[in-house]
Amino acid sequence: MDTSIFNWYLAFGIGFSWLCGVGRYWDNPKADLWQYLGLGSVAYIFILALILWLIIMPLKPNNWSYKNVLLFVSLTSPPAILYAIPVERFMSLELAQLANVWFLAVVATWRVALLLKFLKNAAGLSGLCVLVATLLPLTLIVAVLAALNLEHVVFRVMAGLEDHERSANDGAYSVLVLITYFSVLASPVLLSLYGWFVYKRRTSAN
Repeated sequence: MDTSIFNWYLAFGIGFSWLCGVGRYWDNPKADLWQYLGLGSVAYIFILALILWLIIMPLKPNNWSYKNVLLFVSLTSPPAILYAIPVERFMSLELAQLANVWFLAVVATWRVALLLKFLKNAAGLSGLCVLVATLLPLTLIVAVLAALNLEHVVFRVMAGLEDHERSANDGAYSVLVLITYFSVLASPVLLSLYGWFVYKRRTSAN
């Protein structure tokens, strides 16, 4: 890809990530300043791209560079603008919770599907290796985010929220808890398969 075209696409991806970050927290009274400014979402795409680049590199994918991964990650951002819709303003709490769960499902499905396609078509991975390369970074990221508790509420959902603590995002947080449980259980299996594929790639290259 021509450098100027690449830069334009990257600028679009980063700009949209920033816009989604601002939209995600604009009506959240508990957000910090850096979240209102959308800085978290911009930092997120750089960090996620670095994690994907480092974890998948030992599998020896084709055309694998940090800038290509960064471009891909940034261009998966647009559906996240759904988070900017203030559903709690015109829906009941229960319906707002359901809407946010669907928003989470749409965005997550979109990103996972694109990552599978990217690793298969652009990186040249195939079979079970594609599935492992897709799921392993995601399960590790989910576990770390839950441990850091960046939304200040995930573990309160696990313990049970009191009525005055309930919000429109509680349903999405509950889904995150389930995904976290899956991630903890699946990580050892995925790590074992990952190690096997790395070994096979290295031995076949020698």
